[in-house]
Amino acid sequence: MSNVQTEKITPAAAEVEALPASNGGPVYESDEKVDYNRTGAIDAERAEHEMTVLQAVRAYPAASFWAFVMSCTIIMESYCVFLMGQFVATTQFCRDFGVFSETAGDYIIVASWQSAFQCSGPVGAFIGVFIAGPITSKIGYRWATIGGLMFLNAFIFIFYFGNSQGMFFASQILEGIPWGIFIANAPAYCAEIVPLRLRAPATQMLQLFWAVGSIIVGGITYHYQSKLNSSAYRVPIALQWMFPTPLAILLFIAPESPWWLVRKGRLEEAAKVVARLGRATAGENPEDAVAMMRRTIELEKTEKKPSLIELWKGTDLYRTLIVCGVYASQNLTGNLIANQAVFFFKQAGMADNTAFALGLITSALQWVMVMLSWILTTYLGRRTIYVYGQFINCAFLVALGIAGSVGSSTSHAASNAQASLGLIVSVLFCLGPAPASWVIIGETSSVRLRPLTTGIGRGAYYLVNIPCIFLSSYMLNSDKWNLGGKSGYVWAGTALFCSVVSWLYIPEMKNRSFREIDILFQRRVPARKWKQTVIDIADDD
Repeated sequence: MSNVQTEKITPAAAEVEALPASNGGPVYESDEKVDYNRTGAIDAERAEHEMTVLQAVRAYPAASFWAFVMSCTIIMESYCVFLMGQFVATTQFCRDFGVFSETAGDYIIVASWQSAFQCSGPVGAFIGVFIAGPITSKIGYRWATIGGLMFLNAFIFIFYFGNSQGMFFASQILEGIPWGIFIANAPAYCAEIVPLRLRAPATQMLQLFWAVGSIIVGGITYHYQSKLNSSAYRVPIALQWMFPTPLAILLFIAPESPWWLVRKGRLEEAAKVVARLGRATAGENPEDAVAMMRRTIELEKTEKKPSLIELWKGTDLYRTLIVCGVYASQNLTGNLIANQAVFFFKQAGMADNTAFALGLITSALQWVMVMLSWILTTYLGRRTIYVYGQFINCAFLVALGIAGSVGSSTSHAASNAQASLGLIVSVLFCLGPAPASWVIIGETSSVRLRPLTTGIGRGAYYLVNIPCIFLSSYMLNSDKWNLGGKSGYVWAGTALFCSVVSWLYIPEMKNRSFREIDILFQRRVPARKWKQTVIDIADDD
């Protein structure tokens, strides 16, 4: 049961109230001036609070399915991010596009090109997230994502036929642009189409599919990495075409977010979408659900159209900083070790086949951890597993640094310890901080500015990600700093900083409706007091 007060509403509050949209400026991005049924809005919100997770799953199978479909777009970014990480550890790719290293005794991709390959996708995605916000606000989540999928189909051709380091670099920048659209839209869409109780598992599916993408890549590259011709990397590239067209077809028949439709004043369409997502089968009135959305949007009413400037004003500034901080900190608390797992295992002294096998095992364990995180988030909350998960990862990163400092570089015990701790860091990252971050991102922004906020937040991720990729490559590469496990000290320091800031500023949004989240931000309730603060279901400010 929610900790939100659900006392009986007074007769005055229970009446159907006419609240003109013109009071203080239009509520919607259309010129239509409308009233809403306040009683129905309150009833719909109370029903969401009283529903259990299992009841929500049974009542909203369609919403769960479409959130699943949208989450699948994340597979493509995950696939290619991990693919380039695998290629720098693939013998044939290194022979075709690398140089011979006396230190390593074999061909390698030099640190500068290794970093360039791995940061080129994020550079493109950085462009994509800034395109995503305005486009999505104008044409909706579905059409923006479908457009990205079609462009991705075309850009894969450049990647597949690439025959130089420059072409691989350019193709990754181009592929990154659609990734930016997917990663900006998916958490917002998933958070908006499901009821309150399913927001956490629906948004955490994004991390699940990130793990799925890495599993697919791990299995494919494990099979092809031993080939002594270009198929060792051409076939894994070509297999990217498995995803875009089927997903575009599914999204064509998917419903648009009802919240986006309400923001546009398309109320009849929103009611039809709500019924299609499952409320009709739950025995609830779709018009009441639309009234609940309109009541929330009324709190954010303004005459202005959404703009990037608004993200940096008033309480939206705090919300934007939370989203940007959560996104950026993913790079600083263990994610880069997870993304470069195979290369890290090779640098720790593992044989090629063993390193690729361990990479595949790591991805499979990450998938399991994300599913376990659904339970933890449901019962412990977002803030709890996010903050304390970061502190725990920090401790293991220190242990990784110690393992890299003890014993000689040829010691099997030291190599095994580093590989084991690298695996633990990668796996624990997907139990706490990673999946919880998607929930926080999906819930923090205001409904009106959500497409823009998730886009700018992901932009912050790439601003931190790109220099960190260069730093990580230089720390691990044998022709540069060759730190190996000692890099754990560096990431432990950044993880500790992120953990402390998170503990101070990230609120607990478990069991909170979007209306309650708006009110708590407007009242400037300190982050650590959110859990104890009661918002009456009749409150509008």
